[in-house]
Amino acid sequence: MSLTSPHTWDAVVVPEGSAEVVELSQGGAFRLLVDASATSRAFSANRLTLSLGVDGAKPHYHALSSELFYVLAGTTEFLLGERIVTAGRGSLVAVPPKVVHAFGAAPDSTADLLVIMAPGVERFEYFRRLGRISHGQDSFDSLLPEQDRFDVHFADSTAWPRARAR
Repeated sequence: MSLTSPHTWDAVVVPEGSAEVVELSQGGAFRLLVDASATSRAFSANRLTLSLGVDGAKPHYHALSSELFYVLAGTTEFLLGERIVTAGRGSLVAVPPKVVHAFGAAPDSTADLLVIMAPGVERFEYFRRLGRISHGQDSFDSLLPEQDRFDVHFADSTAWPRARAR
């Protein structure tokens, strides 16, 4: 629901339970809260839940946007450049453009994250595709030609696989 305002975009309210849910095969889910078109590209937001020890994203960077993660519950491991950081409930992690990062629930934990990207990028279709990929209905390689569209540029990392192999 939007409330009229004098700004370039209207206030956005997403009532509990009204967000589209994209289920992931390992028990987690994306809750699609607001896409960039609803905020004149100011930001986009989703909520991601991850099952015990499950990866949330492969190493990647955003050329145009910063990404903010707020850990609502559980513990999350983050790759930030080549550094591994553990963030628990109540932690905030902000990643500037062009910094390679990845994240996943810590091996002994689940994770619940609020994720905000600014400026916003239309990414709801990206999350739907990730859902299909997790269920074997699409291939990861299908995302490669879409890296510019979704401002998700996949990158190599030696630190991330080492950290997640424990």
